[in-house]
Amino acid sequence: MMNIVLMGCPGAGKGTQSAKLQDAFHLKHISTGDVLRAEIASGSDLGKQIAQIINRGNLVPDALMISMLEKIVSATDVGIIFDGFPRTVAQAQVLDEMMRRLQRQITAVVMINLPEDEVIGRISSRRQCRNCGEILHVGPEGGTVCPVCAGELYTRPDDTPARAKHRLDVYHKDTLPVKKYYQNSGKYVEINGNQTPDQVFKDICTVLEKVK
Repeated sequence: MMNIVLMGCPGAGKGTQSAKLQDAFHLKHISTGDVLRAEIASGSDLGKQIAQIINRGNLVPDALMISMLEKIVSATDVGIIFDGFPRTVAQAQVLDEMMRRLQRQITAVVMINLPEDEVIGRISSRRQCRNCGEILHVGPEGGTVCPVCAGELYTRPDDTPARAKHRLDVYHKDTLPVKKYYQNSGKYVEINGNQTPDQVFKDICTVLEKVK
């Protein structure tokens, strides 16, 4: 059973590629961002706590994140794409422990590389629809109306240029050491993310076909 960790800085296109990969390889896409946003949207006490952490630009505590993920993974009978987790070496270690408990293992770790200026540009151009939740990229002229449902588009708090820079700083400090952790496993591969989404997808598929 294929279980993938999809890595990359904010704005690298992990969500886009995960959506393509789950269809191509019959996998379940688990986006930690989606999991956390769903909890926040529920209005629960846990959701309010998570919102405060994220709005400060910080990472959700490991124990909290892994407990939420384990519930989802244990109820899933197909391979999984982990998108947005792990972000630290400690998280990578607890993920390995969790997978062993569930009698699974990570089969591939794919890093999508992207230059920093491209990252900030991509994040700053993102808008989300208040009505349907669709996440879109707008051009230099901007945009206020969702082309899917005509709802209002807005900039999420963590998608401003200043917050994007902070997220990159956190990423470089905490997440890049995970690269070294996985390089030692022999399952790590890097993909050039500064291409069209279709070309990035093609490159990832080439890698995954070898580990199926």
